[in-house]
This record gives sequence, C-alpha cells and structure tokens, in this order.
Amino acid sequence: MVGIGRGAQAGVLIRNAEAMEVMEKVTTVVVDKTGTLTEGKPRLTQILPVNGVTEDELLLIAASVEQNSEHPLAAAIVHGAKERGVKLESVADFTSITGGGVVGKIGGREIAVGKLKFLQERGVADLGAIESKATALQAEGQTAMFVAINGKAAGIITVSDPIKASTPEAIAQLHKLGLKIIMLTGDNERTANAVAKKLGLDQVEAGVEPQHKHERIQQLRQQGQIVAMAGDGINDAPALAAANVGIAMGTGTDVAMESAGITLVKGDLLGIAKAINLSRSMMRNIRQNLFFAFAYNALGIPIAAGLLYPFFGWLLSPVIAGAAMSLSSVSVIGNALRLRKAKL
Repeated sequence: MVGIGRGAQAGVLIRNAEAMEVMEKVTTVVVDKTGTLTEGKPRLTQILPVNGVTEDELLLIAASVEQNSEHPLAAAIVHGAKERGVKLESVADFTSITGGGVVGKIGGREIAVGKLKFLQERGVADLGAIESKATALQAEGQTAMFVAINGKAAGIITVSDPIKASTPEAIAQLHKLGLKIIMLTGDNERTANAVAKKLGLDQVEAGVEPQHKHERIQQLRQQGQIVAMAGDGINDAPALAAANVGIAMGTGTDVAMESAGITLVKGDLLGIAKAINLSRSMMRNIRQNLFFAFAYNALGIPIAAGLLYPFFGWLLSPVIAGAAMSLSSVSVIGNALRLRKAKL
C-alpha cells in the first residue's frame, strides 16, 4: 500500500499490484515509437506532388480522406491542411485498413493514402518515381505517406514526430538498470532506424502490424525473457495484454490503459525507470517484512513450548508473547513506511 502511494506521487499509477512484483524481474522493455518514444503529435513537413498534381490539390485530397481516420499521422495532415486554409471535402466509401492506410472517394475519384506497401498491394502505378524521394526523407526520421488517385501515384506527404525531450535520459537509465530495449513500430524501416540510432536502442523491428506485435511479445516470452511492453494506442492493447507487464502512457488511449497493469501519468519513459526502481524497493521491503513477521514467532514459540525449560528453567510469559506479536506488526509497518522516502 505504501509502495503504490509512493508510485502515485511519482506519476506511476499501479492498477495491478502483481505487475509490481514482476517488474523487478523484467529483462526486456519493448516500446512503440509514436507517442511513446516520440511526442505523438506529428506535424506536416513537406508536400511533394507528381504527375501534374499541384501541392494544394494533393493536400486537399489527402486531408479530406484522412479526416475520418483516428491515427496521429492522419491528424497531422488534417491539422496542417487547416493551418493552410484548405477547405476539406466530404468523402464517400471511406475504408481504413489498420497498419496500412485509408481509401475513400472524392468527386468520383478513388483516393488512397498510406504506406508504400499498402499502395503496392492495391496495384498503384508510377510509385517508383516517388519512392526514391521518400527514401531520403525517411533517412532523416520523417514519415512518408503515399497518395494515389484512381490507381496512379499522385505524390507523398511527409510528417515528422519529434522525440520527447525526456526519452534519451530514460533510455540511458534503462540501460544502466541492465535492460534490453526493443522498438516495435509499424513505421517505415528507414524512419525507425533513424530514431533508434539517435537513441541508441538495442534492437529495431519496423513495419510490424498490430497483430504481429502481439505475436512478437509472445515469442520473446517463449525465449525466457521477462517482457515489459510500453505503448499508448488502440493497436498496442493486445501487445500490452500479452506482455508480463503492460505499461500505458497516460497521454494515450483509454483502451491502452485498460490493458496495462501500470500507467505513466506524464506519458514519458522516465516513468518506466521509476517503476522498476520502485518495484525493486518494494520487493526488497516485502522480503524484509516477511523476516520481521516470522522472526519473533520462530524464536518465541519453541521457548514458549518449553524447549529450554529442562536446561535453564526458562518459559515465556503470555505477556511477552503478546508483546512479541505486537512488535512484529510494528516492525512490518515501520519498515514499510520507509518506502515513502524511496529514491526513484
């Protein structure tokens, strides 16, 4: 109880006490990129049209289709369009494919916006002309969204999501605690590698669809790893539930928080280091308390039963036995209260 209160003071909300028992044994921390390592508030950076499409037209059709999506990248495109005074149009037959992109019709034209693979699977032509442009931007850490009109490439729109100011320090602390850090993201490999290189992550797996995140967590557990998964989105919920310990960003979705045993109020990874330090302090304190709870009785009961009477004539008075019971409780509570000043 004291430990959970101490965690709350530090912005670590413990929904499941069992999660704190496991947290001290964690060997691998798996993190999502958008909203976990980064701010989760991407901004529109570049509009690169091709095949006779203008910048304004490309932004108009992409933002109009994306206004029906809940993805942070979609929100960045829509926000960027509104900042530029673009009036969005209504969209018919809207479809969203998780981990891929969105499709809709504007004025009889079919518009597709999403990852390169998503458009390739739809048979979009002329993608080679824009793929090379996207490659250079992705190497800088920007995310490229490909746009097609009626099955023909129309251009790319790039957004960038800055790394949270606290993330580098958090990664350094987790490494100091001896943990391996793996990033699982649905983003492009070049963009993911650019972010991972800046932060010094141990392993990167890009282009991972939501259902595969869940499978990857299970694989790590089967390999004997004790896994903590940190994420903030709806698509992270299955992976959070699959991990030994699920950690949700307080700045993320409600369903992510429901799936996790621990929620970080401020939504930054420094909270994971605090949670691990708190877990280690709590479990060390619990073991000390178990000693206090049993030590008095382990010593007192044999004497009270007359073990030493034949040799020394010693017996314990019931008054002393009662005092021992009280002292064991006082010792446990007093020791637990030390957690209030634990350094996290």
